[in-house]
Amino acid sequence: MAVNYSSPMEKWGVQPNPVQVIAVTGGKGGVGKTSVAVNLATALASRGKEVMLLDGDLGLANVDVFLGLTPRLTLADVLAGNCTLEEVVMDTPQGFKVVPAASGIAQLAELDAMTHLGLVRAFGDISARLDVMVVDTAPGIAGSVLQFSQAAQQVLVVICDEPASLTDAYALIKILSRDHGVKQFRVLVNQVRGRGMGQALFHRFERVVQRFLQVDLDYVGEIPEDPFLRRAIREQRPVVTAYPACPASVALKTLALRADMWPVAEGPRGNVEFFVERLIRRPSVRLEVVR
Repeated sequence: MAVNYSSPMEKWGVQPNPVQVIAVTGGKGGVGKTSVAVNLATALASRGKEVMLLDGDLGLANVDVFLGLTPRLTLADVLAGNCTLEEVVMDTPQGFKVVPAASGIAQLAELDAMTHLGLVRAFGDISARLDVMVVDTAPGIAGSVLQFSQAAQQVLVVICDEPASLTDAYALIKILSRDHGVKQFRVLVNQVRGRGMGQALFHRFERVVQRFLQVDLDYVGEIPEDPFLRRAIREQRPVVTAYPACPASVALKTLALRADMWPVAEGPRGNVEFFVERLIRRPSVRLEVVR
């Protein structure tokens, strides 16, 4: 009797648990997106979550630099057939895993069917041991940014009080909502110079967005400017573990607490194997959001 499998993981005997996939993005570079992604992963891991941080800046990887890691292998090696995905994944002293990227990952759009299936299977096996995947996207609105954001369950948009940041974040939200069907966004205000200024900036941004776009924006907090955060970056350590009592750490741990309560989608959109499958489809196949 033929058996129909709803996913490759089920066929392999793995019962997938829903995985919360959070894309940290923002449009403009320099808003502190990677710092937010690294510290969010760290804080979630400290709450007992099994976390993986995927460096989604495929052209200019920098998560490893933030953490002081020296990857021996990257996703480029997986695609070249030099190693398995398990060999690429790095453990961090903070208790979460990292998938380092490298230049040349545009090859993701050129995989043959067997390579595609193999990479999906590799992520599927890993997803069985994950609660959360945090994706640090590249700056701008390149195709990889849109695909990572569309495939994730949660899109966390990082903005700061600069005209270019607000303009680029608006453009990113516009494209994702208009062309890719993403309608809900979490908004974090970074580099805030005074208490409450983050919420005021969010309301300004929200008024403009809702005037022209049909989307839902959820304000998830502010991260203050903090010399301890800058010091931790220089030391290549997450601030939430390097200086746990400083204002930036307190704010980032509060963000992790909120993220821990965001709903996790049941069904295929909650599985990392499905997430990766969407990312490595050929560009000629339009990505559709599954609700």
